[in-house]
Amino acid sequence: MARLTLPQLERHLFAAADILRGKMDAAQYQEYIFGMLFLKRASDQFDVVRAQIIEQRLRAGDSQSRAEAVAEAKGYYPSNQFFVPERARWSYIADHAREANPGDLLNKALGALEEHNSLALGGVLDHIDFTRKVGNSPLSATAVRDLIDHFGRYQLRNEDFEFPDLLGHAYEYLIGEFADEGGKKGGQFYTPRSVIRMMVRLVEPQEGQSVYDPCCGSGGMLILAKEYVEEHGQDASTLAVYGQEENGSAWAMARMNMLLHGMTGEGIAHGDTLADPKHEDAQGELLRFDRVLTNPPFAQNYKRKGMPHPERMAYGWAPESGKKADLMFIQHVLTVLEPDGVAASVMPHGVLFRGGEEAKIREQMVEKHRLEAVIGVGPNIFYGTGIPACILVLRGSDGLPDDKQDGVLFINADREFTAGRAQNTVDPQHDEKIVTAFRERKNIDGFARVVPFEELRENRYNLNIRRYVDNTPPPEPQDVRAHLHGGVPKAEVTAKDGLFKAYGIDVAKLFKERDADYYDFPEIGYMATAASIPALAAPRERELVEAYGEWWGAHVKHLVALGRNPESVPDGSGELMKTREELLTTFTRDLLPVGVLNRFQLSGVIAAWWFEVQYDLKSLVGQGFHGVIERWVANIESAFEEPEDADAKTLTRLRADQRKARGHRLVPALIPEYVEQLEAAEALVAKLDGKIKAGTPKKAAAAGDDESDEPEQDPGEILSAPELRMLRAQLKTAKTEVKALRAAFVDELKKAAAGLSLEGAQETVLNFLESDLRARMDRFVTAGRRELAATYRTWGSKYAVTLAGLEQQRDAAAEQLAGFLKELGYA
Repeated sequence: MARLTLPQLERHLFAAADILRGKMDAAQYQEYIFGMLFLKRASDQFDVVRAQIIEQRLRAGDSQSRAEAVAEAKGYYPSNQFFVPERARWSYIADHAREANPGDLLNKALGALEEHNSLALGGVLDHIDFTRKVGNSPLSATAVRDLIDHFGRYQLRNEDFEFPDLLGHAYEYLIGEFADEGGKKGGQFYTPRSVIRMMVRLVEPQEGQSVYDPCCGSGGMLILAKEYVEEHGQDASTLAVYGQEENGSAWAMARMNMLLHGMTGEGIAHGDTLADPKHEDAQGELLRFDRVLTNPPFAQNYKRKGMPHPERMAYGWAPESGKKADLMFIQHVLTVLEPDGVAASVMPHGVLFRGGEEAKIREQMVEKHRLEAVIGVGPNIFYGTGIPACILVLRGSDGLPDDKQDGVLFINADREFTAGRAQNTVDPQHDEKIVTAFRERKNIDGFARVVPFEELRENRYNLNIRRYVDNTPPPEPQDVRAHLHGGVPKAEVTAKDGLFKAYGIDVAKLFKERDADYYDFPEIGYMATAASIPALAAPRERELVEAYGEWWGAHVKHLVALGRNPESVPDGSGELMKTREELLTTFTRDLLPVGVLNRFQLSGVIAAWWFEVQYDLKSLVGQGFHGVIERWVANIESAFEEPEDADAKTLTRLRADQRKARGHRLVPALIPEYVEQLEAAEALVAKLDGKIKAGTPKKAAAAGDDESDEPEQDPGEILSAPELRMLRAQLKTAKTEVKALRAAFVDELKKAAAGLSLEGAQETVLNFLESDLRARMDRFVTAGRRELAATYRTWGSKYAVTLAGLEQQRDAAAEQLAGFLKELGYA
């Protein structure tokens, strides 16, 4: 039986949200979806363990009734397994869902589950209330039953998942979707994962360490710290994670997130970190942590009176009002760091330059060598605010390491993002550029600079990033002499020489010599020359393609090994992570010498590819090459699973998903004849429909209606009634054939997939993986080539026509106009 894939589960959860979407906003219905998911998962996996206990007791000689009675004793279950009492089991819920109050049924199920697992779930589920009023009335019984029916469609046992951590990734997906829908409210519990990955790389957590987030939201920082340790081949089970969150709903989300990722979540506390820090030792002292990652709420007030552990604020107290608690969170972070610890915290830009007490706090941070780096990131990256933010990298009480005693590193990365419709994103190539600059700690013009402490003192500890690293693009140079007399300044051309050299083009050969300081455009003109650039770049691009082919040929064996012997690596994590390290390291090393793409682009290409295909690779490790094919088929099939009572908006989304599914590249690869047949049938429908529309006589215009937007109908195209009847009959038959072909689509695809040999499955999977990587690389190559042509055209638009030439054009136009006026008798 095919296992549940991540896209299938994501689509399933999104469809569950569709049942409630419109009845309330995302902030309200997200807890219902999370509660249902958690309840179903706990019940399904409990059923597996319960069946195992019954089987064990039967083999030991117990009767069926005795074995079942034993299986109801909580003490027989391992400590890492939730005990699910009868009223919280899915079979009980499904059997009683048609009773009068299904919302109360779910409330009692959640309450019973929490009560019997109070150590792990205390307070996590009790805030979810399916009978709470939404507006003037509670959630309808019909909607609750629809949710129960919907979640009953899939089993969520370990054995049902394509890879072990499937449920955790699906939960993260759901959190991200709700953050998108929640807009500003999403910022209360969600930090974009691309930013977190970058922050985790800045602090580099290691196995055996402790990681803490004092404002943990839904727990993303801690989850990705664990993933980082796993990705680097270390034992993530030895990583101790702690967090605190003031918002009760977000705290419950974080606890569930930990549990669904196979973590206990016991270190996640509920409360205000400033007013009531929860992580203390037996003597009441604050715990210390090796790494801290956090994104505290911006622009908060706080109360100094009665604040516990005031020693945290050793560097000063920011104003209690005016929403300036930002540096209070930073001081808390500094206090709880181990002496050699490292932290990264998101902050608003205001903390860098506001005066008064905040300036005094900054002074102490700098002078005590607790501030390692200030990194500016782009606008509209974070939910809840469109303004740019920054990341502060902080050090424990030991201060900066000896090799970093020369000052504070400033990185101005506010241009390193990809613009999106609603949110901008930090992509892997941006991540790589920032992290590399941080690790190498070198001055990079317009991007990074180590600012000496003395300079910071002179500026009174104003840490405004642009004061030290101004990345404002220089204005487009304008050479007055060239504008007046023609020619292209050689200085401008030389400044762009590196761009052209990367593609193997000597930019000077795109011009004619004029004199010592200027070039001329060639006789064919600048537009034709710009059009020739792709051909000139082609040889160097071929070198890159050849180097890429050699690299793939040398390293594809690692992927083959993963897919050929899935049973040899039961969880796949060890070999998969070794493969990841091998591919990420060698790709940049082997392709960088060609020169077309820089190291940030190459590292971004391979990192983004790995991130995109990681679930295919996890499936490859667990299920082999056939398993990946089955995964893709299952994802396509799930797009055609429609709820019976879907509304118009849901159906529109489903139709779009279905079109996308039919366009999956697996379809023409496995069933090309079917695709040709379907395309021919669809083309026939379109052709017949067009003939009928063209041949049907249009209604006569109403009397007095002299104007019409409709073009006049060609009498020769009008068909007789018998001809139209014949075409409509043919159209009906053609539509029936199209419908039948579409209905057979999934069956045809599954049949073709089942008939693939191991070699065929391997070839298909590897071809798709390779083409994905090549496409990512090609996008950067194409963008660079276009930049060359655009640069050359810019020179042409500025300097191809001189002032004298413009005057000649003006005079010619004036003479032409005068001639027209004379002909018309106006002159």
